[in-house]
Amino acid sequence: MPQPKLATFPAIRGALRFYQIASVITGVMLLLLCAEMVIKYGLGYELFAGGAGGAFWLHPAALDAGNDLTGGAVNLSTGILIAHGWFYVVYLFACFRVWSLMRWGFVRFIVLALGGIVPLLSFFMEARVAREVRAYLVQREADETSSSIPATEGSR
Repeated sequence: MPQPKLATFPAIRGALRFYQIASVITGVMLLLLCAEMVIKYGLGYELFAGGAGGAFWLHPAALDAGNDLTGGAVNLSTGILIAHGWFYVVYLFACFRVWSLMRWGFVRFIVLALGGIVPLLSFFMEARVAREVRAYLVQREADETSSSIPATEGSR
């Protein structure tokens, strides 16, 4: 398998940092989405902000979307769905960037992408990927440094 070039190491470090941030945001949004799904489909309520109900309040999930019984409040349940969807797109871009710069196999990209779909996986993948990429970069830089040192008079 081809290895990344030394010239791409600064780009890899930047892509890794972007991946770490996107991974945490996507993981948190996915946990919020899971909580919202339990509240909506398990308990039969939706979360709203503002309006007549106060800062945050629950309202029975409307089976008929044509009736507005919320008094102009913002539906946070829908907002969480939309926000997670967009953050997942950003997360996929971050995964693609790290994956392509590191020249990993396609299966690795699929596993990275699953981090935004499987609850808690993004947190574990973020820690593992960061550890592996940093270790790889340090090892490659050490190998290049040791191979570029010229032989001294005493070692001949």
